[in-house]
Amino acid sequence: FPGPEDVTAATSLGERSTTREADFEAEWTVRNEMGERLTVLSPFYRLALASRNAAFQGQALKPKEPERLLRAAKDGLSFWVELKGQSEGFARHLAPRLLVMAEKGPPRVIGPTFVQNERTALAGGDGFVARCLYGFSTKDLSASSRLTLVVRDRDEREVSRFEVDLGAMR
Repeated sequence: FPGPEDVTAATSLGERSTTREADFEAEWTVRNEMGERLTVLSPFYRLALASRNAAFQGQALKPKEPERLLRAAKDGLSFWVELKGQSEGFARHLAPRLLVMAEKGPPRVIGPTFVQNERTALAGGDGFVARCLYGFSTKDLSASSRLTLVVRDRDEREVSRFEVDLGAMR
Protein backbone atom coordinates (compact mmCIF):
# COMPACT_ATOMS: atom_id res chain seq x y z
CA PHE A 1 0.00 0.00 0.00
CA PRO A 2 -0.88 2.41 -1.26
CA GLY A 3 -0.85 2.62 -5.01
CA PRO A 4 -1.49 5.78 -7.03
CA GLU A 5 -5.24 5.15 -7.07
CA ASP A 6 -5.26 4.85 -3.26
CA VAL A 7 -3.36 8.13 -2.93
CA THR A 8 -5.94 9.80 -5.17
CA ALA A 9 -8.83 8.25 -3.23
CA ALA A 10 -7.39 9.28 0.15
CA THR A 11 -6.71 12.82 -1.05
CA SER A 12 -10.20 13.13 -2.49
CA LEU A 13 -11.79 11.75 0.68
CA GLY A 14 -9.87 14.23 2.81
CA GLU A 15 -10.89 17.17 0.66
CA ARG A 16 -14.57 16.13 0.64
CA SER A 17 -14.61 15.50 4.39
CA THR A 18 -14.49 19.21 5.18
CA THR A 19 -18.23 19.29 4.50
CA ARG A 20 -19.00 15.86 6.00
CA GLU A 21 -17.47 16.09 9.45
CA ALA A 22 -19.40 13.30 11.18
CA ASP A 23 -18.37 10.50 8.83
CA PHE A 24 -14.69 11.25 8.38
CA GLU A 25 -13.11 9.09 11.10
CA ALA A 26 -15.82 6.42 11.37
CA GLU A 27 -13.97 3.87 9.24
CA TRP A 28 -10.85 4.00 11.42
CA THR A 29 -12.47 4.42 14.84
CA VAL A 30 -13.24 1.62 17.28
CA ARG A 31 -14.97 2.01 20.63
CA ASN A 32 -14.78 -0.54 23.41
CA GLU A 33 -17.33 -1.54 26.05
CA MET A 34 -16.22 1.27 28.38
CA GLY A 35 -16.79 3.90 25.68
CA GLU A 36 -13.08 4.49 25.15
CA ARG A 37 -11.96 5.29 21.64
CA LEU A 38 -9.16 4.06 19.37
CA THR A 39 -8.30 5.49 15.95
CA VAL A 40 -6.17 3.40 13.59
CA LEU A 41 -3.65 5.70 11.90
CA SER A 42 -3.31 3.68 8.70
CA PRO A 43 -1.36 5.13 5.75
CA PHE A 44 -4.68 5.80 3.95
CA TYR A 45 -6.04 7.62 7.01
CA ARG A 46 -2.85 9.70 7.34
CA LEU A 47 -3.13 10.80 3.69
CA ALA A 48 -6.83 11.61 4.02
CA LEU A 49 -6.21 13.59 7.22
CA ALA A 50 -3.35 15.58 5.69
CA SER A 51 -5.52 16.37 2.66
CA ARG A 52 -8.38 17.35 4.95
CA ASN A 53 -6.18 19.69 6.99
CA ALA A 54 -4.85 21.32 3.81
CA ALA A 55 -8.42 21.78 2.50
CA PHE A 56 -9.45 23.49 5.74
CA GLN A 57 -6.68 26.00 5.04
CA GLY A 58 -7.92 26.47 1.47
CA GLN A 59 -4.92 24.65 -0.01
CA ALA A 60 -4.22 21.43 -1.85
CA LEU A 61 -1.87 18.81 -0.48
CA LYS A 62 1.69 19.59 -1.60
CA PRO A 63 2.90 17.26 -4.40
CA LYS A 64 5.63 15.58 -2.30
CA GLU A 65 3.51 15.27 0.85
CA PRO A 66 1.90 11.88 0.01
CA GLU A 67 5.30 10.31 -0.60
CA ARG A 68 6.69 11.80 2.64
CA LEU A 69 3.71 10.56 4.68
CA LEU A 70 3.86 7.08 3.19
CA ARG A 71 7.60 6.82 3.79
CA ALA A 72 7.10 7.83 7.44
CA ALA A 73 4.35 5.22 7.93
CA LYS A 74 6.05 2.50 5.87
CA ASP A 75 6.91 -0.06 8.54
CA GLY A 76 4.61 0.95 11.35
CA LEU A 77 1.00 1.15 12.41
CA SER A 78 -0.07 3.64 15.04
CA PHE A 79 -3.10 3.87 17.29
CA TRP A 80 -4.43 7.09 18.84
CA VAL A 81 -6.22 5.92 21.99
CA GLU A 82 -8.42 7.87 24.42
CA LEU A 83 -8.55 6.05 27.75
CA LYS A 84 -10.62 6.77 30.86
CA GLY A 85 -9.31 6.76 34.40
CA GLN A 86 -9.94 8.03 37.91
CA SER A 87 -6.84 10.16 38.49
CA GLU A 88 -4.93 12.79 36.56
CA GLY A 89 -1.80 10.63 36.18
CA PHE A 90 -3.46 7.24 35.64
CA ALA A 91 -2.05 6.73 32.12
CA ARG A 92 1.57 7.55 32.87
CA HIS A 93 2.79 3.95 33.17
CA LEU A 94 0.35 2.09 30.92
CA ALA A 95 1.84 -0.54 28.61
CA PRO A 96 0.20 -1.63 25.34
CA ARG A 97 0.51 -5.00 23.62
CA LEU A 98 -0.89 -5.99 20.27
CA LEU A 99 -2.35 -9.48 19.88
CA VAL A 100 -2.45 -10.72 16.29
CA MET A 101 -5.17 -13.33 15.97
CA ALA A 102 -4.16 -16.53 14.21
CA GLU A 103 -6.47 -19.00 12.46
CA LYS A 104 -5.06 -21.75 14.66
CA GLY A 105 -3.28 -21.55 17.95
CA PRO A 106 -2.73 -18.67 20.30
CA PRO A 107 -2.40 -15.08 19.12
CA ARG A 108 1.04 -13.62 18.49
CA VAL A 109 2.01 -10.88 20.93
CA ILE A 110 3.74 -7.79 19.55
CA GLY A 111 5.35 -5.21 21.79
CA PRO A 112 5.22 -1.51 20.91
CA THR A 113 7.89 0.34 18.98
CA PHE A 114 6.62 3.65 20.35
CA VAL A 115 4.63 4.63 23.46
CA GLN A 116 3.50 8.13 24.33
CA ASN A 117 1.18 8.11 27.32
CA GLU A 118 -0.37 11.38 28.39
CA ARG A 119 1.13 12.28 31.74
CA THR A 120 -1.66 14.61 32.82
CA ALA A 121 -5.10 13.45 31.73
CA LEU A 122 -7.89 15.92 31.10
CA ALA A 123 -10.80 16.12 33.53
CA GLY A 124 -13.99 15.09 31.81
CA GLY A 125 -17.37 13.74 32.83
CA ASP A 126 -16.97 11.11 35.53
CA GLY A 127 -13.17 11.03 35.66
CA PHE A 128 -10.21 11.76 33.41
CA VAL A 129 -9.40 11.10 29.75
CA ALA A 130 -5.85 10.45 28.57
CA ARG A 131 -4.83 10.58 24.92
CA CYS A 132 -2.10 8.07 24.18
CA LEU A 133 -0.23 7.20 21.00
CA TYR A 134 1.03 3.65 20.44
CA GLY A 135 3.12 2.44 17.51
CA PHE A 136 3.78 -1.13 16.37
CA SER A 137 5.83 -2.75 13.63
CA THR A 138 3.87 -4.03 10.64
CA LYS A 139 6.37 -6.82 10.00
CA ASP A 140 3.96 -9.50 11.33
CA LEU A 141 0.74 -7.87 10.09
CA SER A 142 -1.26 -8.03 6.89
CA ALA A 143 -3.88 -5.64 5.55
CA SER A 144 -6.57 -8.07 6.74
CA SER A 145 -5.18 -8.87 10.21
CA ARG A 146 -7.55 -9.09 13.14
CA LEU A 147 -5.94 -7.49 16.19
CA THR A 148 -6.60 -6.86 19.83
CA LEU A 149 -4.90 -3.93 21.52
CA VAL A 150 -4.54 -4.68 25.22
CA VAL A 151 -3.42 -1.94 27.61
CA ARG A 152 -2.15 -2.90 31.07
CA ASP A 153 -1.11 -0.96 34.13
CA ARG A 154 2.26 -1.29 35.84
CA ASP A 155 0.93 -4.25 37.88
CA GLU A 156 0.06 -6.04 34.58
CA ARG A 157 -3.69 -5.67 35.19
CA GLU A 158 -5.69 -5.15 32.02
CA VAL A 159 -7.23 -1.67 31.98
CA SER A 160 -8.48 -1.54 28.40
CA ARG A 161 -9.02 -3.68 25.30
CA PHE A 162 -9.93 -2.89 21.68
CA GLU A 163 -10.81 -5.32 18.88
CA VAL A 164 -9.54 -4.08 15.49
CA ASP A 165 -10.23 -5.59 12.06
CA LEU A 166 -7.73 -4.08 9.62
CA GLY A 167 -9.60 -5.74 6.75
CA ALA A 168 -12.54 -3.37 7.36
CA MET A 169 -10.33 -0.29 6.94
CA ARG A 170 -8.40 1.30 4.11
